[in-house]
Amino acid sequence: MTDAIQPPTRQTLSITAIPALGDNYIWLLSDGLQAVCIDPGDAEPVLDYLGQTKTELTQIWITHHHHDHTGGIAGLKSRFPDCEIYGNRDIAAATHPISEGTHLNFGGCRAEVWQVPGHTDTHLAYLFEYGGRLHVFCGDTLFSAGCGRVFTGTAADLAASFDRFKALPDDTLFYPAHEYTAANLAFAAHIEPDNPAIRAAAEAARRTPTLPVSLAHEKAVNPFLRTDNPAVRRRTAELAGRAVSSNQETFAVLRELKNNF
Repeated sequence: MTDAIQPPTRQTLSITAIPALGDNYIWLLSDGLQAVCIDPGDAEPVLDYLGQTKTELTQIWITHHHHDHTGGIAGLKSRFPDCEIYGNRDIAAATHPISEGTHLNFGGCRAEVWQVPGHTDTHLAYLFEYGGRLHVFCGDTLFSAGCGRVFTGTAADLAASFDRFKALPDDTLFYPAHEYTAANLAFAAHIEPDNPAIRAAAEAARRTPTLPVSLAHEKAVNPFLRTDNPAVRRRTAELAGRAVSSNQETFAVLRELKNNF
């Protein structure tokens, strides 16, 4: 008598970075059978990975509407027509429009949706609880050692979004959507040339991927999370040629300086 064929069993969740479009990361949550894709700017590398791992795509989470975060939706939906797509009201392909406070579920774990405007005015982040810590898929709001450019949001919005992130536990892991770390650290060193944590991070950033990163790490190297540091504020005022009188103003001036760095 032959042994009965056992159905596949669910595995521990994994989080994989799929490189795309030169400097994007498409993040994939998987339990070994099913997967969630975050910000698919390109369908092809995701389809390749899913095919190799024989995994079904069941959900897509979108942080914001820019094409390098949404360009692969149609291709993935064509291959997985039952896939559910979550995004803010400006994501035309969303099968489930969502907003601040929405909760999503995958692999027996829960994600909470935050509105984190600044890069765009409708930008979302997904705070996924797994393994006793938070995993934040933050799109283009926070980068390692940096932040996103301001397009349809405001610098004040972005500073407020950073304040929300800063209040999370230090072991929170952030999963930005771009490999901008080395360039951001060059600017961070311009702001804090005597910061040893920035020097160490710049050395480590020679190896990619540099992500994910912990909030504790970012508090040590990211000037946009260090606007309350007197040295950062003094250097920001010096480079801008004018006084800065608050954390929010320091943040906005830093963003202007980064635009021209």
